[in-house]
Order: sequence, then C-alpha cells, then structure tokens
Amino acid sequence: MTEEDAKAWLAHHVSRETLERLQVYYDLLQKWQRTVNLVAPATLDEAWSRHFVDSAQLFQIAPRYSTNWLDLGSGGGFPGLVIAAMGTENDPDYRVTLVESDIRKCGFLREVARKMGVTVHILSRRIGDIPKQLPDVVSARALSDLSTLIDHAKPHLTPKTQLLFSKGHAWREEVETLPIRWQSICEPVPSVTHPDAVILRFDTSQLKDEA
Repeated sequence: MTEEDAKAWLAHHVSRETLERLQVYYDLLQKWQRTVNLVAPATLDEAWSRHFVDSAQLFQIAPRYSTNWLDLGSGGGFPGLVIAAMGTENDPDYRVTLVESDIRKCGFLREVARKMGVTVHILSRRIGDIPKQLPDVVSARALSDLSTLIDHAKPHLTPKTQLLFSKGHAWREEVETLPIRWQSICEPVPSVTHPDAVILRFDTSQLKDEA
C-alpha cells in the first residue's frame, strides 16, 4: 500500500473531521519524532500506510458493541490514538485507555489527544501493574510475542472481550505455540496494508474454561 493508497483508504472509511484529526496527529508525530523515538525511523516516510491505516483497520473489525478499548504498550499511540479519533466520531463517550510506561511518550500521547480534541485515559505504568480493566477490546501492536500478549490481557477479560493483535509474516509460528483452546478461537484477518500481515482476532467468549 502506497501513501496515496493509504490516504484514499482513510478518506473512504472515516469522516472528514476524523481525517483532520489524524492529520493533526501526523504533523505532531513528525515533530516529536526528532527528539522522542515514537516509531521506527525507517517507517516515518510511510506513516500513513505503516501506522495510521494499519491502526484504523483494527477499528473496522472490532465488535460493533465496543465502547471500551484497552491498548497495551501504546508507544507513539498506534493503534490507541487512532481508535480514539475514530470512536469519538460516533460516540463522544467512547473510552480508550492507553498503557505506556515511558513518561516522554505519555507526554506525546496527551498532547496529541488534546490537539485532536479527543479524550483518552493514560496509565503511565508497566502493563503488569495496571488495575483490572473491563474492556470490550484489547489491542497491542509491535509489543511482544503472542503468548506474552495473551498473558497481559488475561487479567482484564470479560465474557465478551475480543483481542486484536497485529502480526507480521511469522504469525503462524506464534499461533502454534499457544494452547489448543487459544488456537481454536484465533481468527487471522488479512491486513489491508501488507499481504504477509494479519490481525489476529481472539473471541474470548468462546473459551470453555479459564485460560
């Protein structure tokens, strides 16, 4: 997906107001990246495709009932801040909680949210130290291996929580390391940004016992 393709995809899937918010985000990303390592430097010139669309597609496959989103290891805000911009479009009370232990990155997250005019809840702690959340969706992107992500998510599961984890070409190998009951509820959704990438969707309501 080229940068022009990415912008066209976003223009088709979000409102003009949301697109304007994402442009504000893009501009701040370019500015802050000079002093804070928010994303891999090599991806900055492809930010619309590598980060914005890659994040926005998670919102497209999330359950329609979702109003409470937990993003683990938010870093530069992908996907959490993009989700907040899109969620606010239809529901001003859409709740997005960002978990990030790096103080400087938390400062960036607050600044972007303020400039975009969206509300987010930022937990500046290690993932294992946050209080129990009750999310409809748990997401993570470029954070850790799949088994670790699931372990991070387990304390926060509700009977209807879905997990959405972005993964690259080695996703099959990671899925094969999981217990069978977790493999059975894993649905790979093809990424729109790269043919080898997927979003792994886990519908935890299908778990027959505590994992």
